[in-house]
Amino acid sequence: MRRLSPSRAVLLVARREFLGKVRTRSFVIGTIVIVAVLAGYVLLQAVLFDQAGRSTVGLNGQATVLAEPLKETAKAFGREVSTVDVTDPAKAEEDVRSGDLDVLITGAPDALRVVVKDNLNSELQNALDAIVKQQVLNAQLAEAGLDPAVVAKNMAAARVTVVALEPESSQQGQRLAIGLVIAALLYYSLLVYGTMVAQGVVEEKSSRVVEILLATLRPWQLLLGKVMGLGAVGLVQLVLIGGIGLVLSTTTGTIDIPGLAGGALATGVLWYLIGFFLYATVFAAAASLVSRQEELQSVLTPISTVIIIAFVVGINLLIQDPSGTTVTVLSMLPPFAPILMPGRMAIGVAPLWQVLLSIVLAIGFVAAITWLGGKIYSNAVLRTGSRVKLRDALR
Repeated sequence: MRRLSPSRAVLLVARREFLGKVRTRSFVIGTIVIVAVLAGYVLLQAVLFDQAGRSTVGLNGQATVLAEPLKETAKAFGREVSTVDVTDPAKAEEDVRSGDLDVLITGAPDALRVVVKDNLNSELQNALDAIVKQQVLNAQLAEAGLDPAVVAKNMAAARVTVVALEPESSQQGQRLAIGLVIAALLYYSLLVYGTMVAQGVVEEKSSRVVEILLATLRPWQLLLGKVMGLGAVGLVQLVLIGGIGLVLSTTTGTIDIPGLAGGALATGVLWYLIGFFLYATVFAAAASLVSRQEELQSVLTPISTVIIIAFVVGINLLIQDPSGTTVTVLSMLPPFAPILMPGRMAIGVAPLWQVLLSIVLAIGFVAAITWLGGKIYSNAVLRTGSRVKLRDALR
């Protein structure tokens, strides 16, 4: 029988793993559920953002003349206000209590009475305070024989000159959100599909299917094919979820920088490929040391812990100080780079030299860990029964 070429053997194993997983109900249903949850979250955020920046204000009596000044002043403070003229203050207070109105304003412009259900939004309060102060000032200027309009014009022209040595981008908040989402997607993909590789190794080993496969394949071909096949499954899901999330967030207005988000997704794909080869090889090597699914968790826990720590610590550092020394160093180290570096790149705080250095270190680490993991896998995958000791597998 003609022996398969190495590349042909690897591709056949990869195809088997890929088709075997994407055709399962669990993959299809799981992907649909994740997309549905993501869509619901994006739509919820869009609704909450819209509601968070808007207030409905009822105006009664003399306060009705403040409709336009209130809208303009509130807008200057970052708040959108819609006004409604009310004729029955008692009914309007009930509307405030029920949530149909956010605020009820009555009284003279220089002595307003503001009714809210529990608390007054700070931007709206600042706007109302500014209006009342302006009304009092206008009255006193008129008493002093000065034209309030002229004084207001002179005051509006007064400005301070601000010089920012390191100006903050107006898109910083959205950049941070995109970075955190990319980090979360990579964390999920690396952990879930790395574990899937390990489960497949143990399943083949316990059922002795691996003995049949290794009759025509070399151990490294089986390992590489399995990693490539399941990695492709994770890549398809990552791109699908990320792409749908990008479209939804753009169309709903949750983010207004789709170019940056698209670039972040492309960067995430690159780091997924690097990170998956790194972790999946380790997962597979560790799984080859045991013969039963019940023993699998004990050898995977140290690896999973590294990924979890990278994610938890990384998220906190990205939120607090994405350009700090600690997160900068960690983002260049191979175990943490696949999660931290794409997040820092999305935020825009990772210089090109740091990105290139982290990629070089990660690829070098992948090569070393692939060689080591392949050796462990080759020496341990055919040993059944009790757990294989690591030092025995390295011989």
